Amino acid sequence: MRVLTVVAAALLATACGGSGPAINSNGTAPAGCLGACATASTFLSVDDVQQVIAQAVGEAQARKAAATIAVVDRVGNVLAVYRMNAPASSTILIASNATSPVNTGLDGIRLPISTGIDALAAIAKAVTGSYLSSEGNAFSTRTASQIVQQHFNPGTSGSPSGPLFGVQFSQLACSDLNQQSDGTATQPGPQRSPLGLSADPGGFPLYKAGTVVGGVGVIADGHYGIDADIESHAVDLDEAIAMAATYNYGAPVDRRADEITAGGISLHYTNIEYANLSAAPATAPAYTALGVATGALLPVGGYWDGNIRVGTAFGQPASGIAPDNSGNFANMNAFALVDAANNPRFPLQAGTDGANALTKAEVLQLLQSALKVANAARGQIRLPLGATARVSISVVDTLGVPLGFVRSQDAPIFGADVSLQKARTVAFLSSADAAGFLNSLPPAQYPVTDGTGSVFAGAQVTLGSYATAAQTFLADPTALTDGTIAYSDRAMALLARPFFPDGIDGTANGPFSKPLAQWSVFSDGLQLDLANNAILQHVLHEAGVLTNDVVPGGCAGVSLILSPPPPANIIATATAPAVDHRLGNGLQIFAGSVPIYRGATLVGAIGVSGDGTQQDDMVAFLGLSNASKALSGSINQAPANRRADTLAPQGSRLLYVQCPQSPFLNSDQENVCNAL
Repeated sequence: MRVLTVVAAALLATACGGSGPAINSNGTAPAGCLGACATASTFLSVDDVQQVIAQAVGEAQARKAAATIAVVDRVGNVLAVYRMNAPASSTILIASNATSPVNTGLDGIRLPISTGIDALAAIAKAVTGSYLSSEGNAFSTRTASQIVQQHFNPGTSGSPSGPLFGVQFSQLACSDLNQQSDGTATQPGPQRSPLGLSADPGGFPLYKAGTVVGGVGVIADGHYGIDADIESHAVDLDEAIAMAATYNYGAPVDRRADEITAGGISLHYTNIEYANLSAAPATAPAYTALGVATGALLPVGGYWDGNIRVGTAFGQPASGIAPDNSGNFANMNAFALVDAANNPRFPLQAGTDGANALTKAEVLQLLQSALKVANAARGQIRLPLGATARVSISVVDTLGVPLGFVRSQDAPIFGADVSLQKARTVAFLSSADAAGFLNSLPPAQYPVTDGTGSVFAGAQVTLGSYATAAQTFLADPTALTDGTIAYSDRAMALLARPFFPDGIDGTANGPFSKPLAQWSVFSDGLQLDLANNAILQHVLHEAGVLTNDVVPGGCAGVSLILSPPPPANIIATATAPAVDHRLGNGLQIFAGSVPIYRGATLVGAIGVSGDGTQQDDMVAFLGLSNASKALSGSINQAPANRRADTLAPQGSRLLYVQCPQSPFLNSDQENVCNAL
């Protein structure tokens, strides 16, 4: 053990800037970081940001394209947005399929770049590259595209949906976890993303000395979508320009997604390497040589004021994510979400929902037990082999109020918001008021656009219709009304897919999904429709259609009114919801959470995100089981006869949790979740 410790220390010294090179000869960061390389000295400087932009511009010019380029720091602060001079008629289409949009939800929206929609798309791509990556894994927006579609791999008939199906609707501007910067200075994160996470190739993480320092996003082709053809190696314009931008800031080659598998399938990182670019990024013109004939910096209201700025250093209080200083997680490598004064944003508290509420001591034990499981578990989406899982963990009460949060040091940033979404989702679905809450919400208002900046009212969807669909699908008229069934997020996931059973082509959709003909990654069913109005009103505010921006107000309950076509003047209003934490940052539809009970009474939920979905499931499930043992059974798993895996709609039994076969690094124990 002593020898291993010395070796690990030597690796860290080399990887974190000891005697090792700062950059490899191919423009990528060195390998070797094990999750602790970020220091107060690793951040993007103004010179770094300018170099990233200049390299992107050089490639865009070589391809005779006009690109919009965004650079963010690791926690999502926008450091710069640059728009090359483009024709005034340029538009951006949001659609999974550019030739035949499904025109539901956000799919089919087309706006001119005069509204700033290109900047929002580029920011979302940059945030995605940064948030999905860590010292142990580098994921791009191409990786995201691969893991959020209806099949994994995309286009493979009969295969289940992507392992992170639904993650695109996280990090939303309406989230009550993500921060809402006014763009005048860097602030503690995680910061919001205007369009959630992106699955459109053209977004990459940025690294310095082996650690993530930010992300870059590019849009130049007029289409914000996905890559539906996983077998094609065609060069994507946005991706080529973004790849050039990463030169000298590229991910370590042995941490890239194409070195990592999920379910035995290799992930994709990029379709183009530095050697295949049209221009050599090492010889790109200096940023100071870019004149007005090339382009200009583009201020983006609520995100960036037009002044290139220095990024925050991850792990320092200014970044919003710092070592936990509460003393509650000694020697557990625990980090917290903090404000600029290093105070926890989600301090431990007891539940707010009555006599059976979780106590503060129970919340602490849940977090400690879950983090201990993660620290012993084998990481699925991390390298090198033998690394432990790195996750974010949230506990909520039955009203969705956050009672506590903790994360591993190098867990991907996206997991903070997602872990809270997951916990809230199962607390909500397992309650006796799920149907009533959905019926109380205003309808989702879809837009109709014509590419000129005009936005009209399209179809509406009543959210209570999803509760009715679930009752029909489950052949249970009381479903979601009496709290009888305990739903995990893995069970919810199966009911929110465009095929049921998951991946079986030609079958009907689950009750929380759109039918396949109306489905896209921009319109997936209840998940999008719940937050549709909040997302859309923010985008329309940024585009100048709406004068009032009701964000932050929570993702559920926004009332949006658009004018019917064809008015002479566009009139649109949005009203913020009353404070309601139940789905305050939206819901999530991939595995990693379970409800918490006291006897037979629902008292809350625990959500986990940041590693493979089976690891997330295990950390949540075993974390609760181990906490129950430590607390002499004061809290417990859902009673076995009430778990969602007792349901077999359409003759196909739901799953409750699915844990890895042999999950621990220093144990050969198998089937660790059985019989619990």
